[in-house]
Amino acid sequence: MQKQYRLKRRNDFRRAFRTGSSAANRQFVVYRSPRREKGPVRVGISVSRKVGNAVTRNRIKRLVKEVVRQWVDDLPANTDLIIIARNPAAEMDYHQIQSSLRHVFHRAQLLPKQKRPSAKEGRNG
Repeated sequence: MQKQYRLKRRNDFRRAFRTGSSAANRQFVVYRSPRREKGPVRVGISVSRKVGNAVTRNRIKRLVKEVVRQWVDDLPANTDLIIIARNPAAEMDYHQIQSSLRHVFHRAQLLPKQKRPSAKEGRNG
């Protein structure tokens, strides 16, 4: 994920927790907080030590960053997001993480509704 899309400072995290709204499923919690200054969406990722060792936590962060990197153009601007991974995320592969994040992002109303293919078009379009 590019530098402009990162949420790093402690005060930014605190403000997002304090003023934001959250949505969750079994694997992830997403806090969404609007901000006054203009700019693209910024994303912070948090994985607790309870989730696993350093290798496991870094793997989860890499996979989450890759999923969010693909969606960054569809996410609302002027917004800060914090993604918190829960214990079940440690056992998931890339596609499961992508599916779980899509679910929680829809619950948080971050992604626009996608058109489903009709029966004529089939699954491949």
